[in-house]
Amino acid sequence: MPELTETEQQSLNEIPHPSLPDGSNIYGGTKVFPDYQAEPGQSYFTLVHGIAHESSVSFVAILQATRALRKGFEAAIYFYGPGSMNCMATRGFPTTGSSAFPGEHNINEQLKTFIAEGGKVYCCRFGLSLHGLREEDLIEGVIPTHPLDVQDALIHYARKGAIINSTYMW
Repeated sequence: MPELTETEQQSLNEIPHPSLPDGSNIYGGTKVFPDYQAEPGQSYFTLVHGIAHESSVSFVAILQATRALRKGFEAAIYFYGPGSMNCMATRGFPTTGSSAFPGEHNINEQLKTFIAEGGKVYCCRFGLSLHGLREEDLIEGVIPTHPLDVQDALIHYARKGAIINSTYMW
């Protein structure tokens, strides 16, 4: 521990730490809404326009889509605009696949899980081109799409009666 001034030590000692031991409940556990499961034929469609690691928007959207898939929904995620960056298998430093910081590959791993469990992932080719990203560097199983497909995918899933989760950053 670094050497502390008298006032730093006084501030540190005002409240005992840790105030509660690990495992202490500080939040209730009551789930307010029923744990809905998909009815036959129901779909869940997520649009993602957020950049990997700039916020939790993209990662949380993938987690929500994975949960919907596990509840029995036909689930799909569509990355477009800067969101297309989330689909890159070439993430890493100093080499692809290496994590420069903990969690760097959370999105990659969660997308692989989503695809392996039966979810569909679409990625806009124009979104890739905006950032000089190559289609051959997409995570395996990600389906590249034409720029005009964004709107038609939304219409497709809306006509199916899908629950639509649209995330947008900025």
